[in-house]
Amino acid sequence: MAVTAIRKTSTLDAFAGIGDEQVIERAMSILADRHKPGSEPLKSPDLTRSYLRMRLAHLQHEEFGMLLLDNRHRVISCQEVFRGTIDGAAVYPREVVKLALAHNSAAVILYHNHPGGVNEPSQADISLTKRLKDALALVDVRILDHMIVSGAAETISLAERGLM
Repeated sequence: MAVTAIRKTSTLDAFAGIGDEQVIERAMSILADRHKPGSEPLKSPDLTRSYLRMRLAHLQHEEFGMLLLDNRHRVISCQEVFRGTIDGAAVYPREVVKLALAHNSAAVILYHNHPGGVNEPSQADISLTKRLKDALALVDVRILDHMIVSGAAETISLAERGLM
């Protein structure tokens, strides 16, 4: 009786011959599927962190955006709202409110990146979050969190830190 050896494929073997950019594109595709309109509700901050890290960590400019959610916290859309420079982006509450209303959002998760790698929220980040929270509350849209991506290593949640 012949015995067939079964070789386990390691993670590295699975990516042999595939370029970094192709791996990143595939990972982004998988994460985008998990955050597509009508998908499961966002139950895990870690899943959202992974998605935002993949989306923003490589950028050399600041991007401010929103995950627009329905009343069950399912993703309606993920939108870049403002694009800035290496150390800031101008964010206008009026435009944030318009976008939330245009998508009939019940809640949002704000996000932006710190391309310079500083992982702590600035006083300006905290102040902006409060202004946006007040503006969106006028139209019954809740901010669930504001996440800050700083490089590939860390994503800060203002909600988890009690800064909202």
